[in-house]
Amino acid sequence: MGTERWSQAKQKALEKIRDTAAELLDVYARREARKGFIFDNPKEAYRSFAAGFPFEETPDQEVAIQAVIEDMTGERPMDRLVCGDVGFGKTEVAMRAAFMATYSGKQVAVLVPTTLLAQQHYESFRDRFSDTAVNVELLSRFRSGSQTSKALDAIETGKADIVIGTHKLLQGDIKFKNLGLVIIDEEHRFGVQQKEKFKALRAEVDMLTLTATPIPRTLNMAMGHLRDLSIIATPPARRLSVKTFVRQRDNAMVKEAILREILRGGQVYFLHNDVASIEKAAEDLRQLIPEARVGVAHGQMRERELEQIMSDFYHKRFNVLVCSTIIETGIDIPSANTIIIERADKFGLAQLHQLRGRVGRSHHQAYAYLLTPPPRSISSDAKKRLDAISESQDLGAGFMLATHDLEIRGAGELLGEEQSGQIESIGFTLYMQLLDEAVEAIREGRTPNADLPLSHGTEMNLRIPALIPDDYLPDVHNRLMLYKRIASVSSKAELKELQVEMIDRFGLLPEPAKNLVRQTELRLHAEALGIVQIDAGKEWTDWSSAARHRLIRWCWLKRCNPRQTSIDSRVPTASVFG
Repeated sequence: MGTERWSQAKQKALEKIRDTAAELLDVYARREARKGFIFDNPKEAYRSFAAGFPFEETPDQEVAIQAVIEDMTGERPMDRLVCGDVGFGKTEVAMRAAFMATYSGKQVAVLVPTTLLAQQHYESFRDRFSDTAVNVELLSRFRSGSQTSKALDAIETGKADIVIGTHKLLQGDIKFKNLGLVIIDEEHRFGVQQKEKFKALRAEVDMLTLTATPIPRTLNMAMGHLRDLSIIATPPARRLSVKTFVRQRDNAMVKEAILREILRGGQVYFLHNDVASIEKAAEDLRQLIPEARVGVAHGQMRERELEQIMSDFYHKRFNVLVCSTIIETGIDIPSANTIIIERADKFGLAQLHQLRGRVGRSHHQAYAYLLTPPPRSISSDAKKRLDAISESQDLGAGFMLATHDLEIRGAGELLGEEQSGQIESIGFTLYMQLLDEAVEAIREGRTPNADLPLSHGTEMNLRIPALIPDDYLPDVHNRLMLYKRIASVSSKAELKELQVEMIDRFGLLPEPAKNLVRQTELRLHAEALGIVQIDAGKEWTDWSSAARHRLIRWCWLKRCNPRQTSIDSRVPTASVFG
């Protein structure tokens, strides 16, 4: 307050926004002008493939699938983000899209962040496409040299229809014969440079991105209409939310949590994200709970050893897995229903939500314990993240957590490589308003001006009481909400609808509330005419309500000159200034 810091921050943001707006228009134009490959709609064959899905589609899942089909059979290349919580059926959406692409003779690349998830997707896709002629290949460090060479040949010759892989898929030596669709699973696990490679791919192929918690930059792009967005928020049948507890580290609590899960025949993840001391952490658990069968898994293990450990855990040869964040994505073990995360304050929101999603994938009640050091050792951002994750325990909370992340971290640049940009300094809402105005100004050939007010609504002073009285609506929060809704209406029909709702909820409108509605209606008329200010003289208050209404009506019918209009009659003079 009282300094130039705000105007400087806004000016600096606008300079960046001008560049972003120009690039946005270029992206919009190229996206609209580009003709993508129009995939065939297989109909009968697709219905047969869809019937092989062993579960019933949720309503949101059906909407997302339909949106993907419409994108792929349309002229414009698809660039869709499917946001759905862990275990809500995003993979099935991807499989339907992959079927559409392979049916049209195109290749599909499925990009995943970890070898474990690549292996799991490989097995899932092979099972799902077992009744078709589709050939599925895998590229990851779990594969031998000869298997990798064979897969690369199949990709180049077009014999591989679907290729599932980790970062290997982004290497320059991989040549697809006829790539038509790229599916990216858990985009938030890839770095900025890899995402820039995805952006280059978007010019040529259809893109489908799956995520439980979109990173702020991706969410920002979806809100800025650069990418299409589908949200799967309907949980599968009989799914329970995971009960989440944020606690200081305590051996007695750890022992109780692990024993409770073991005694009901379940399994436990104990996440210790430090490879150097992970064996010691496992040994400490063995001594604390002698009856537990403890295994260890982390990313620095040899491929075959890690594969064997995960297989043993899946088949219940041990019931406690001490692990690193390698289990963050893709591990689907229905009998594992308790997860304990050490030093939870060191993880991001998306990571915590993903890790919590490793449990609760069946109809059993699941538990997540987030262990922290004493409160004074935790940063303020970490406290916000832990508060957000503990408050967001409902099923389908991933999208809400992503918006929390947007507020905590800042949104990042829309188009460049920078992960946090001017949005953080002026706020997301103002940034998007400025960006929309800058885009509109460039479209019209004008230079964006930060000094202009954001909303060019009509300023009004009619010298009459226009408000919602306390005795009509005593609740302050509801009054503020109604004021905001009245100020936001954009048409007479919308205002009429809101007026009917107010009468229905709170009773007939008193005179001041009627004045507020009439004043809002006048503002809508004035804005349509380009009038920026209406100021009534003090004599105006002496007029009857009917006389005032006749004057307003007369102004509207005569289409007043927006510059300046004087109205003289036998009643006292009023002026409409523009």
